[in-house]
Amino acid sequence: MNSLSPRAYKLVLGILIVALLGVSSFSQHRLNGLRRDLGLTRLEPLQNAPPLLAVSSVVLGGFRGLISNILWVRLMELQEQDKFFEMAQLANWITKLQPHIATVWTVQAWNMSYNISVKFSEPADRWLWVQRGIQLLRDEGLKYNPNNVDIYRELAWHFQHKMGHNLDDAHLFYKSVWATQMQNILGGGRPDFEELLNPQTEDAKQRVKILREFYKLDPAIMRTVDELYGPLEWRLPESHAIYWAYLGKINAKTKDQLIKLRRVLYQSMFLAFHRGKLTRNNANNTVEFGPNLEIAEKTDATFREAMAEDEEMREHIGRAHKNFLLDCVYYFFTHNRISQAQHWLDIVKRDYPRDYPADMTLEQYAIRIRLQDDVDETDQNRVTAHIRGLLTQSYVNLARDDEDQAAGYAALARAIWNSYMSKIVGGASEKRVPLFPLESIKRDVVRELLNPETGLIDEMAAVLRTKIPELAAEIDAEYAGEAAATNAPPAAPPPP
Repeated sequence: MNSLSPRAYKLVLGILIVALLGVSSFSQHRLNGLRRDLGLTRLEPLQNAPPLLAVSSVVLGGFRGLISNILWVRLMELQEQDKFFEMAQLANWITKLQPHIATVWTVQAWNMSYNISVKFSEPADRWLWVQRGIQLLRDEGLKYNPNNVDIYRELAWHFQHKMGHNLDDAHLFYKSVWATQMQNILGGGRPDFEELLNPQTEDAKQRVKILREFYKLDPAIMRTVDELYGPLEWRLPESHAIYWAYLGKINAKTKDQLIKLRRVLYQSMFLAFHRGKLTRNNANNTVEFGPNLEIAEKTDATFREAMAEDEEMREHIGRAHKNFLLDCVYYFFTHNRISQAQHWLDIVKRDYPRDYPADMTLEQYAIRIRLQDDVDETDQNRVTAHIRGLLTQSYVNLARDDEDQAAGYAALARAIWNSYMSKIVGGASEKRVPLFPLESIKRDVVRELLNPETGLIDEMAAVLRTKIPELAAEIDAEYAGEAAATNAPPAAPPPP
């Protein structure tokens, strides 16, 4: 370079600087792309962001993380002091400072739904915090992270576990409130998907607007989910757990993400099979749950998909799958669907031959083995399903004029009911997981059997009416009143 003139030297340096800047620009562009793909940063401007979020995202820059950490420490201090409303404000600030970090949303939602809610004794107060946790994930978390699998998974878990399970003392209140809200939008039973997709009346248009804008539910996706996993009861939380898990699954990009969502799916399907049928007892204005036997095949398929993809948990899933198959055998047997019960027993003996030999008969399993398990059972949902099945068999035999057999099944149902209730009386579970009164369960079973569309054949229904004339007359009057009423769902109130 010493042989170059000063002018030539400056020219060479200029060319070198330009070349290096070009290389740097290319490398930076590639680096930014990698950071964006890995979710390490957000380079694109936020769309539809509130002013506070827009300002904080640009002005604070790298200090947002530091400020968020300080706020998190303060939030934990407030929780120890039971200052819940101050906590909610801090949580709002944290999510505004770091809107594209999924953990921010999932942790804050969990804190509201699980940690703060249980500080309150009244179910209505608890529900406010559970609802707030769901809305945080659904309405805000997914707004800024529409493809984030972790948020979808956490939202599905809220419906499956917090609302759907029976571990919270207020779970029946949550289910009742949610069922009422969904009935106001969707009507009773399965939704009319054609009406939801093509609303013709002002009432229907208003309900669909609330469904889309407030509950963030897409009728087209609901129909797809119902076709894949249903028929589902959309007034129950398990169906919504399946909905959000399905959305997460179609956004999954890695095998681990897919496995997480499949776990939620088979767990939610398992619960929906056991208690996915909702009925309202007009006599005492309660909501009762029973097994949804119509989704047995699809629940089985969901288990098998999960086992095929999740090698690490295959044995664990397999145990749950075997229990599900055995439930299918027993539930179909006690609901007088003998050929389907035999079908599922054949599958059990084929897939789990070491546990259930080929020469085991349906009666041996259902009556000798399973009934003893029922007496010892402690799970509320399983016991309820067993009792309902036994009572169904009792009334079916009554309709066949086999009163001795009917009395035997009724006695077994009462024995199981008494056994379960004796185990929880006086304990912490008495309020959280009690069974419905036996007479209430009987009434609901009879109501199903006398359903003019799906119940017993006319001849058997007529015989049953002669055996229980007062109850039958009361239920027939209910069906007559429902038939006289309009089929259109009630107008939806403003969102809660």
